[in-house]
Amino acid sequence: MLGVQAGPPIGTLLLLSVAGFSGLAAWGGQLLLNKQHQRLTPEVSQARLWQHYRWAIDPQTRREAALLMVARDGSPQLLHGQGWGRDPMAAVVLERAALTTAAQGKPSDAAETWQRLLDRFPEAPGSAWARLALGNNNPVLHQQLLQQQPAHPAALTLAARDGSEALASHQGALHLARWNARRAGALGLMRDACEATGAQAPQPDQRQTLAQALAKQGHADTAVTCLQELEASPETQLAIGRSLLLHGDPDAGTARLLTLAQNHPNHPASLEAARILSEPLDAQPGVLDALPAALEERSAAVAAARVRLAGGDGADAALSRWPNDPDIWQLQWDLAREAFLAGDWDRARALLERPDEDGPLPPPLETRRLFWLGLSHKQLGETTKAERSWRRLIGAFPGGYYRWRAMEHLGVAEPLALRSPDPQQEPPAWQPLNSHHRLVNELWRLGQVHAAWEAWQAQADPAVPPPPEERLAEGRLRLAVGDTWMGLDQLWWLSLRWRDPSCHQRTLLHRSQFPRLFEAEIQTAAEQAGVQANLLRAIAKQESRFAPGVVSPAGAVGVMQLMPSTATEMADAPTSTLMLTDPADNFELGARYLHHLLEQWESDPFRSIASYNAGPGAVASWVQPTDQDDDALWVERIPYPETRFYTKKVLDNLLGYLGGNQSFCNETGAGMGQKRAGDDASDHDQTHQKQADPGGGQNTDADEIEPGQEHG
Repeated sequence: MLGVQAGPPIGTLLLLSVAGFSGLAAWGGQLLLNKQHQRLTPEVSQARLWQHYRWAIDPQTRREAALLMVARDGSPQLLHGQGWGRDPMAAVVLERAALTTAAQGKPSDAAETWQRLLDRFPEAPGSAWARLALGNNNPVLHQQLLQQQPAHPAALTLAARDGSEALASHQGALHLARWNARRAGALGLMRDACEATGAQAPQPDQRQTLAQALAKQGHADTAVTCLQELEASPETQLAIGRSLLLHGDPDAGTARLLTLAQNHPNHPASLEAARILSEPLDAQPGVLDALPAALEERSAAVAAARVRLAGGDGADAALSRWPNDPDIWQLQWDLAREAFLAGDWDRARALLERPDEDGPLPPPLETRRLFWLGLSHKQLGETTKAERSWRRLIGAFPGGYYRWRAMEHLGVAEPLALRSPDPQQEPPAWQPLNSHHRLVNELWRLGQVHAAWEAWQAQADPAVPPPPEERLAEGRLRLAVGDTWMGLDQLWWLSLRWRDPSCHQRTLLHRSQFPRLFEAEIQTAAEQAGVQANLLRAIAKQESRFAPGVVSPAGAVGVMQLMPSTATEMADAPTSTLMLTDPADNFELGARYLHHLLEQWESDPFRSIASYNAGPGAVASWVQPTDQDDDALWVERIPYPETRFYTKKVLDNLLGYLGGNQSFCNETGAGMGQKRAGDDASDHDQTHQKQADPGGGQNTDADEIEPGQEHG
């Protein structure tokens, strides 16, 4: 039969048809399962999770339920027999299994599990721990760890192992200097590397790396010694100069920064050096005069210092040229405060007005500006404009000190009843993390916060500042794993620098700064002493960031930072540092002291809170407020800068806790840039513009920074 090709046998066709139908059925079944899959979150109740775990048709739903239940102190046995396959969460399960087996004293079983993890998921964050554990018998794995996962905690652990044969030629010291010089043990390793001689002596570029890291940790003299006769790079010179100013010899630090600015006027490090040299309110004219003219022309910080030295002359030009520079924000506030304290409300109003085209300041600074702008209008008889500023503040920002002040002036504020029970509030709703990293988001959603934090650390590079939304994710992760000291600090500084968060981001950043920790201890202490629990939270947040082991240079101890003498007086018995590091005892004695202060000042919140910081004797010596005084002005006249800041910040904390879950966003509006709870948290909107860090420092904001950094 010409032109006709024989087809496949009938049996083959039947087999292919059966295979095709089977494949089609499998594909359709998978689509059905995907459609039925419910993305579980920590908001789901334990009972509901158990139902999903036992009865869900979709195996992924069962696996997610198991992970969430284990995150709530459930049995690790729930993770067994789930058929994890290639699911990325399988790497987390294997990591947990290996760690558990090792803790049970079964090293061979642990090694077998680590090897399975490394074979199946070589790129997973948990594979770093596998390389660390298995590398003792295979040094190649240790080198892979340092090269492929340098920022992971496992790599830092390896680098900090003093005397490890796998890390020759001070590789550990150099790794820590590059990736995390604050790591325990890093300082000693870096010093040893600097002191090495002969064939082990570091190369010039390595000395620069070590010296810069040492200086950033406050060891300027050691950094200079490490350089030997080598000329410091601009970045190293900047680090040494700043360290000398803060921790050593201010004159030597000033000289180094001036040398940097003069020798490298166009280098970014010189611009930062000029900012540092311009920080004090009483900047030295001779120092500013020694800066290169081209550098001074580019520096908002130098312009601000010149305005201060000139008694305010030139302020309008500086504010107009650099409306969005933090040093100019600081100048604006300093001059406005001087004006309204002197009764020059017209000048205060002019300084606080801000053209719409310049955009808003970061939320804490914008709320302060709007409040004082409104008060300036009121003092000048411009009542309508005053109310407009205050209503704008109230409508756009979450609860806080200046929002409450505005509400008070409008007659809609509730009084601060510091000895009444806490108002009833709904617990905060779970929110997705919205990191740029899909795996980190998934781990967060499934309650694996420690694994999420390690995964975030593994991709971080200390030499590349993350964008603001990623800093928000970092701060929230730190709080979730118990690092309240760094977490709250990072979130606070972010709030002072992030000018253009979406409304949802602004609200989330605000809420994240008010964690509810030690709830049982706080509630018990508050009820016994008859003070509001939110007041204890507000003070503990400000005093210690909820870190029980903190001891101040003055000797104050614990979450409420009690002086031993005050604690002994409140306990009516001897106390000890060990006792005061216990949150229950510390909150109990701190609450008693607050009750005593509230009694003394007849429940006046301003003098009571100021007394907790400065002592009731000092507060009694100040001019006392009268019925004719505006309380905001009385606070601004507190003669101790630290106490002035402290009083406002504790009240801000208190009102933040009282604000609860207030929403200031159109939750259905477009352009928020963030997902809501229950959305797919792994699909982050990456359209945000990345924003470079404009720098920090003592001139950041005199009334919005930590005590010890303000200057008037």
